[in-house]
Amino acid sequence: MMKDKSNHIPITEKGVPNPVDVHVGQRIRARRSLMGISQEKLAMAVNLTFQQIQKYERGANRVSASRLYQFGKILNVPVAYFFEQYGEPQDKPVTYGLSDNDQESFAYGDILHAKETLDLIRVYYSIPDPQKRKDLFKVIKSMAENIAPPST
Repeated sequence: MMKDKSNHIPITEKGVPNPVDVHVGQRIRARRSLMGISQEKLAMAVNLTFQQIQKYERGANRVSASRLYQFGKILNVPVAYFFEQYGEPQDKPVTYGLSDNDQESFAYGDILHAKETLDLIRVYYSIPDPQKRKDLFKVIKSMAENIAPPST
């Protein structure tokens, strides 16, 4: 990947998704998942196919400004949300998660975009009683404190 010297925007080779498009797609997917909206429902809301939503979420297709505005309205976020944290350094990779199976190492940012993480957050915030949410958080935190991460 090269950088355009005039404005420092990454230029990618043909067929390689632009990192900005990938980031925007990940933010669309994260917000859609947190809200419990399927790709099909989002696609219907903007008069597209779910395959097009998949392409946007993978960064394979660039999202136009007008489409990004539509997504922001539907997903109840400002357009700037889709660009937040772009280019910020991510924490070091980790090798453990919530799964019982062996997992590859993945970057911290990947954890935030994982379906399992988004499902957990959505379910957590679906608990209407704030005190019950706090109690659940304490239980989860105490469980995590009693488990040492696997050595690498």
